[in-house]
Amino acid sequence: MQRLSHDTSNAIPILPFQPEPFQQWLGTQDAMTQAWVRHNPFTAAPENTLLLPDANGMLRAVLVGCDARAPIWCLAHLPAVIPAGTYRLDADWTAEQMADAALGFLLAQYQFGKYKKLERKELTLALPKHVALEPIERRYDAIALTRDLINTPPNDMSPAALADAANQLAQAQGAEITVISGEDLLKENFPAVHAVGRASSAAPQFIDLRWGNPDHPLVVLVGKGVTFDTGGLDLKPLSAMKLMKKDMGGAAIALGLSQLIMTEKLPIRLRLLIPAVENMVGGNAFRPQDILQTRKGITVEVGSPDAEGRIILADALAEGDRANPALMVDFATLTGAARAGLGTELPALYSNRDDVALAIVTHAMKVADPMWHMPLWQGYAKYLASPVADITNSPNYSFGGSITAALFLEKFVSPSTPWVHIDTYAWNPEPLPGRPPGGEALGLRALFGYLKERFGN
Repeated sequence: MQRLSHDTSNAIPILPFQPEPFQQWLGTQDAMTQAWVRHNPFTAAPENTLLLPDANGMLRAVLVGCDARAPIWCLAHLPAVIPAGTYRLDADWTAEQMADAALGFLLAQYQFGKYKKLERKELTLALPKHVALEPIERRYDAIALTRDLINTPPNDMSPAALADAANQLAQAQGAEITVISGEDLLKENFPAVHAVGRASSAAPQFIDLRWGNPDHPLVVLVGKGVTFDTGGLDLKPLSAMKLMKKDMGGAAIALGLSQLIMTEKLPIRLRLLIPAVENMVGGNAFRPQDILQTRKGITVEVGSPDAEGRIILADALAEGDRANPALMVDFATLTGAARAGLGTELPALYSNRDDVALAIVTHAMKVADPMWHMPLWQGYAKYLASPVADITNSPNYSFGGSITAALFLEKFVSPSTPWVHIDTYAWNPEPLPGRPPGGEALGLRALFGYLKERFGN
C-alpha cells in the first residue's frame, strides 16, 4: 500500500534540484559530500539521482534532478531506485507543487496485481502539515481505478462487468444508476448500441449514472465502452487486435473522473453515460452496407464494422444532449489517425467551443497532462455523405480520419450544447516516470482541473 504521512521525524530527505541551484548548494557542503558528488557524477538533470551516504555508510539524503515545468514527475522515477523506508520532501515549493510531486511518487508505485503475485516495496513519503494528503490520495485512487479497469483482460471485463464497476462506484458515492441490457436497448430506443453489441454472447449495456444537487450545473461525461474489439466482420489482424482490451479506455477514464468529481464533491450535477459492447463476429453481426437507426433519428450506413465506437457513442451523445447540459465531454479510444498525428502521449481534443477547448488545453499543459486542440474542420463534413443514408461511419477518404470521426460525433450534438471530444490512446506502450506500461488515465487530471476551476465556486 502506497503511503503518505505528515510525520517527518526520522525521514530521509529528498532534495530536488535544477542544475544552477544545485551547484550553489554543493559549494556550501562539506568535503566528503563534494568528493562523493565528484566521484558519482550528478548534474541535477531530470531523473538524475544520487544517494548520499553519511560517515557510517547509511543513507542520509537523496539528490534528484527535477524539471520545474512538471513537478508531478519529479519524484516519479525514485521508487524504482531508492530502498524501502520513509522519506520527506525537502523543497521550497508551494503546497500545490508538493502535492503534484507526491501524486507522481504514488503513481510510480502502481502495480496491476490481480492475476500475479507482485513484490511491493514499502515506501512512505512525508509532507509538511500544510499539504493536505486526502486530495492526493483521491486523485491516485481515481487514476488507479482507471488503470485497473483498462488492464483487466476481456474475459473478466465484459459489458456486464463494466456495468458492475459503475454500480460499485454508484453505491460507494450515493449515486443513482440505471443499466439497460440486451433486447431492452431496442425497447428504450438505443438501437445503435444494440446493433454493434448484439453478435456477442455478452449482452450490450447502456450505463446511466446520476449524482449531485439538481440545482447545480449539469455536466455529462460519455465514455466509449467497447470491452473488446475484434473489428467485427471487418476483422482485425492479430497485430491490431492485441491491445483491444483497452478499447473501453474512454469509459474507464470517464469512470475514474466521475469518482474524483464525487469524492471531491464538486458542485456540479454529474451524469455519466457509457455504451458498453463487445464488437464480435457472429451470424447476427452488423455488416458493411447495413443502414442503422440511431436514437437521434439519423440513419448511418455502415462503411466499416470496425468503426463501431462512433456508432455507439452516437446514441450516448444524443441522450446526453437531450438534457441541455452546461458541458458534455466524451472520451474515446476512437482513431488510429489521432495516434499517427499526435503519438500515444497526446490525446486529440475537439470542441464546438473554441474558448472551452483553449481553457482545457491550457490547464492540461499546466498540470503536465497534455492534449492538443484539433480543428472541427467543416470542409471535411462532405466525406460523411452517403447515397442511401444520412451519413456513413467510414468515409471513402483516407485522410484526416480523426477529424472526420469527430465530425460524425458532432452530428449527434445540438449546436447549443458545449461539447468536447477527446480521442485518446488510454495506454502507455513503454515505461515513463510514474506511468508503467498498460492502461492510462490520459486527460483525467486535466479535465478535473478544468471542471474544478470552472464550476468549483
